[in-house]
Amino acid sequence: MIAETVCSAVSAAGLGIAVVTAYRKRYLTAARLAAYSLVPVGLVMTGVVGWLTDTALSPTAWAGFGVLGAAWLLFAGTRAVERRRGGAGAGRRAAGRAERDAVAPAASAPSLGGTTRSAATPPATAPRAGGSAEDFSDIEAILKKHGI
Repeated sequence: MIAETVCSAVSAAGLGIAVVTAYRKRYLTAARLAAYSLVPVGLVMTGVVGWLTDTALSPTAWAGFGVLGAAWLLFAGTRAVERRRGGAGAGRRAAGRAERDAVAPAASAPSLGGTTRSAATPPATAPRAGGSAEDFSDIEAILKKHGI
């Protein structure tokens, strides 16, 4: 009975704040406040609040939560042991590494579609007149790191 009264009071206060907000011409915020304020009354009317209060005071419900907690601890413990031993997931990880390493030799080379460069255009990696080849050494290192 007290939970229903508290929910009704919270909803009434929220609706009052929504009215004041609408009076200040902030209609979108007022509508959002009204929506939030109607939730507690809706929960009371659907019986959710009564169900929650019955569950919170029931020893059987708390025993059920304890059983769920024990099940979760068992699951987490077995996953930790499996990871430490390198169980079933180790085979999948090794297969993933082998698949990642098995790249076709020409897969990283760009396909130019049969077009050739004319002798008049310099290659894109040629150093500029003011720069030197050392300017591109860090870029080349990054490209080599990624296998390009």
